[in-house]
Amino acid sequence: MAVDLRNFYEEAREEYYQVLTPDGKCRHDDHRIDKQVMMDMFKYMLTCRIFDEKALILQRQGRIGTYASFKGQEACQVGGVLPLRSTDWLFPTYRDHGAMYTHGQTWKQIFLYWMGHMDGSITPEDKKIIPPAVPIATQLLHAVGTAWADKLDGKDNVSLVYFGDGATSEGDFHEALNFAGVYQTPTVFLCQNNGYAISVPFEKQSASKTIAQRGKAYDIEGIRIDGNDIFAVYLTVKRAIEKARKGEGPTLIEAVTTRFGSHTTADDAKKYRDQQAIEKEWAKNEDPLARLRLYLKNNDLLTDSEEKQWTEEMRKEIDEQFKEAENYPRPTVQQMFEHVYKEKTWTIAKQEKEFLQHLGKGGRSS
Repeated sequence: MAVDLRNFYEEAREEYYQVLTPDGKCRHDDHRIDKQVMMDMFKYMLTCRIFDEKALILQRQGRIGTYASFKGQEACQVGGVLPLRSTDWLFPTYRDHGAMYTHGQTWKQIFLYWMGHMDGSITPEDKKIIPPAVPIATQLLHAVGTAWADKLDGKDNVSLVYFGDGATSEGDFHEALNFAGVYQTPTVFLCQNNGYAISVPFEKQSASKTIAQRGKAYDIEGIRIDGNDIFAVYLTVKRAIEKARKGEGPTLIEAVTTRFGSHTTADDAKKYRDQQAIEKEWAKNEDPLARLRLYLKNNDLLTDSEEKQWTEEMRKEIDEQFKEAENYPRPTVQQMFEHVYKEKTWTIAKQEKEFLQHLGKGGRSS
């Protein structure tokens, strides 16, 4: 006998949590955010937007490598990390440089990362920012492991892990949620659901109508929010972090957002979606920066002259950071062998020796 799943899906199709509407008005809860925090949100989102647009130009000029744009996802990245303490863990993907910067990484280091320097993964000593994960979903298991370790050590640190909707189709996603549920680890799972895993739309990845509903299988609270609303992101993640810190377990947050451009600069989104329609709808309703700008101006918290001044200062800072990165010593081929293990194993040493001999005989390093 076939099971009728229509009622199940109807129940799962819940409205997401939204505070700040596309026209810059608040439904509720804005009083729970300090005005200075709102201004900080805007500044971080503005500099992230400027950096992203600069990085795309630099990639087209051949001055950095293949680049993953995060334009359109600034609310998720800025709002998600602002509630973190310096002792908390941050696990980003290759698209979360905005989150890394907001949590303390420098643009110089982020530029170095996209220029192929291993030193680009070095983070400030007072922050626990793990290098971006390129293999899909592997960082979820690491986030659960660090959270579990801190719990066993009696520390109240929290692990915040970013991932996309495509990661929820990987086995690591389910393993991570299972362990987090069983051991009640202080992990906050923040999924930026931008609708596409490269060219595959979400409806072709899963029969689940939402990602948040998957938390039920592991007895983990699942929350669906408007990922283009920085107030909703900030308040939801803040609550999840506070809950985790009190020993009340993990939370799965699905932030519904929009990937404005292609998956990376090696991709062409026009081949699998109506890019003009996406951009038109995004500019009208989904741009998180425009939404916050409207709110701040409607409440006399921001002027055009202030934004213009900040923009000029931020562009100058980003240009200077890139200049430092471009003048940074070029990496050597030996570096690829230096960070596999704390101490080189005989196998790594053998590979290094053979490779250097190959180069010495006229072999190419590329």
